Amino acid sequence: MKVLNTKNKNFKKNFELILNSKRNQSGDNTTIVKKILKDINRDGDKSLLKYTKKFDKINLTPSRIQLSKNEINKHIKTLDSNIKKSIDVAFDRIKNFHKRQITKGFKFKDKYGNQLGYKINPLEKIGVYVPGGTASYPSTLLMNSIPAIVAGVKNIYCMMPTPNGNINAGVLYAAKKCKIKSIFRVGGAQAIGALTYGTKSIPKVDKIVGPGNIFVATAKKEVFGTVGIDMVAGPSEITVVANDTNRADWTAIDLLSQAEHDVLSQSILVTTSVKFAEKVINALSKEIKKLPRKKIASMSLKKFGCIIICKNNNEIIDIVNQIAPEHLEIKIKKSEQLEKKITNAGSIFLGEYSPEAIGDYLAGPNHVLPTSGSARFASGLSVNDFLKRTSLIKCSKRGVEKIGQMAINLANYEGLHAHAMSVKKRLGN
Repeated sequence: MKVLNTKNKNFKKNFELILNSKRNQSGDNTTIVKKILKDINRDGDKSLLKYTKKFDKINLTPSRIQLSKNEINKHIKTLDSNIKKSIDVAFDRIKNFHKRQITKGFKFKDKYGNQLGYKINPLEKIGVYVPGGTASYPSTLLMNSIPAIVAGVKNIYCMMPTPNGNINAGVLYAAKKCKIKSIFRVGGAQAIGALTYGTKSIPKVDKIVGPGNIFVATAKKEVFGTVGIDMVAGPSEITVVANDTNRADWTAIDLLSQAEHDVLSQSILVTTSVKFAEKVINALSKEIKKLPRKKIASMSLKKFGCIIICKNNNEIIDIVNQIAPEHLEIKIKKSEQLEKKITNAGSIFLGEYSPEAIGDYLAGPNHVLPTSGSARFASGLSVNDFLKRTSLIKCSKRGVEKIGQMAINLANYEGLHAHAMSVKKRLGN
């Protein structure tokens, strides 16, 4: 891992290079994705089957695009009971947390008798994309579906690619737990296109959520506006704030927990101790050897990993807010004091006993979080992402007489005379 020190002359330049090196790894897949989306929009299931055969190496017929109830139940029977129990616990904890996010509409009358309000309704149909490439994640299905369930979305569809015909029983069990309406064994940009435009087999939805590879992310970006999306998420990232009061091996494995996701993942340690940084580097060398995905983790640390040595806590706060990490662990003593000054982070984990991994599965808060510095302006997935908010306006005769002239003034000032006349007629002018 690269080691940067804020005392060094070129620190700012090198720090920005580290951050931008990851954020510029998007690749140019737009041309390919646009063609796939165009084909799906034009040919529907025909193109969907063609691209599924090409990319996932499986031959499907229209009748097999959707998994049958028998197939789902057959695979679920093979799932270990401990995994089922863990998914049950995760479901309950995540749902309990998200139930606290529910917001209600409101109505009130101003002093002129005008009635104003806010009406809230759930989306009707959403599509949840669950990756099925290098790994398949029940936690993704839970985190993306449960906020929609709590919001009141009635129709939730799951897109689950099955490369080479491999089907993940854990995802199916989580889907059954969430009462997913239909599960389709297709993925990639073609799955995003199917959910956006609709095909004979797959319904058109109002919003698409869930992570995926670069083609999925690019496709979501392309269809945004025609359909809603959660966010354009990049590879996973973690920033850990720790020092000599912490265990180096715990810190090392927390950094590796994100590095093992993807070669483009980013793991950053921020500390005030050079000696602790050296201990963590040594611990990383030992811990990484134990990982089945050590090649991925090693490449991630080498290309995008970084240790930043700061002079004091004020520098730490400044650095973290500039990184705006997806996940932030603050492990030092009195972590709450530091947390109060952190304004840019997707999710914050406080203290030595709060590893980011617990948040990925069943702490309760959502693990769908802003990446690539977007925590400066964005938030994690929530119940609100599946609700539409509609304003209500009912003016009284007295009310429009009291505020109407000001509306006329502004309309005339902006050169929109029909607007002005629309109000004037209510005033008897």
